[in-house]
Amino acid sequence: MAPRRPRWPGDILARSFFHRDPRIVGPQLLNKVLACADGRAGRIVEVEAYCGAIDPAAHTYRGKTRRNAVMFGPPGHMYVYFTYGMHWCCNTVCGDDGEGAGVLIRALEPLAGIELMREARPKARRDRELCSGPARLTQALGITGAQNGIDLVKAREGYTVVDDGMPPPEFVPGSARIGIREGTDLLWRWFVAGNPHVSKA
Repeated sequence: MAPRRPRWPGDILARSFFHRDPRIVGPQLLNKVLACADGRAGRIVEVEAYCGAIDPAAHTYRGKTRRNAVMFGPPGHMYVYFTYGMHWCCNTVCGDDGEGAGVLIRALEPLAGIELMREARPKARRDRELCSGPARLTQALGITGAQNGIDLVKAREGYTVVDDGMPPPEFVPGSARIGIREGTDLLWRWFVAGNPHVSKA
């Protein structure tokens, strides 16, 4: 008997969506949904763009390594990295194959599978703390290094990004990215104003 295909909560984004400059993709990812095959899903409410060789804050600024190789691959894949010796963070690979660009997903508004998220993050005191930060959301959705390189467009490996009909905010001014030492003058962070699940307003 063939395995049951998950019912995703919207239309899976096409590869052409990601095959663009991450500074275009980033704001348009707001209000899309990052979904897991087990039913967990969250609305993307905060993102940051990283632009390869022109961006000193990008992991890919100095070229391709074993760690960042996925970022140089085809758009529409997930790049997952380990940071501070304890946290995973996830990105969508964007731009041209070989460009080394992507969008970091910084925060989600939990939509479904919230009980599973609570089990994954038992120390979260409130639901607004489940996914309000890049490390929190990976914990809540069970994303680890095992997901590094999966294809979000084909959606055969348990995760994807979908459009459930909610458009991005009409006006999304850029702001400085968080937790970086270089490229602090580049306003490549965007978030849904007023949403309580954003990591930092």
